[in-house]
Amino acid sequence: MRYKLTIEYNGTPFVGWQEQAGQLSVQSVVEKALNTYLRQKVKVFASGRTDTGVHALGQVAHFDVAEKLNRRKAVYSLNALMRPYPVVIRKMELVPDDFHARFSAKQRTYLYRIQNTNFPPALNAGRVWHMNQKLDVKKMNEAAKLLIGKHDFSTFRAANCQAKSPIKTLDVLAVKRVGEEVRITVSAKSFLYHQVRNFAGALVKVGLGKWSVADFEKAFKACDRTKGAETAPAEGLYFMKVEY
Repeated sequence: MRYKLTIEYNGTPFVGWQEQAGQLSVQSVVEKALNTYLRQKVKVFASGRTDTGVHALGQVAHFDVAEKLNRRKAVYSLNALMRPYPVVIRKMELVPDDFHARFSAKQRTYLYRIQNTNFPPALNAGRVWHMNQKLDVKKMNEAAKLLIGKHDFSTFRAANCQAKSPIKTLDVLAVKRVGEEVRITVSAKSFLYHQVRNFAGALVKVGLGKWSVADFEKAFKACDRTKGAETAPAEGLYFMKVEY
């Protein structure tokens, strides 16, 4: 039996999704709970890795087990086993054998949250990027539209990215103000390492007036990471959902 998990977590205490020797990862917490509940060793495969400090509302993973499970009971038990770590299973579904959390994905969506206030976050500390100067969302959106479609995204690619090609197709990149926050929504089938955080860093530079939209376009078309902006901090990034 193959089961699909939808997982939510606060990434603050973790080195990221992927298991690393001697480090606390989301994968290790989920697998330990499954191993305890099922009384056997189980390997979990995720739709994508998240970095240190990155959060998720809709990470997807799958695992295989011989017997059919009572899903309601399993979710309740797994969430109890994972306490006090900030990780929960939102949903468990029985899926076909050919489903794969990573390779069956057609689109992944991320959200980047910026608290745009003249005071620092208290309740949202560690969950947003704080920016005390007012951001020009209209200009940010104007710049964002330039990235929609299939492009060479080398300017937004981390130096240690292991992807074979910098060419990706971006389906959605939109910026909007929601109360005290500026939110950047990004969707694509797949992403380069740090691509979304590098988008956020560059768009904020436009929003602050440090770059014009023309400056942004010039940096983008240079296809050179050294021409880009700073990488936005991990704490503002959320893995929202995967579509299959």
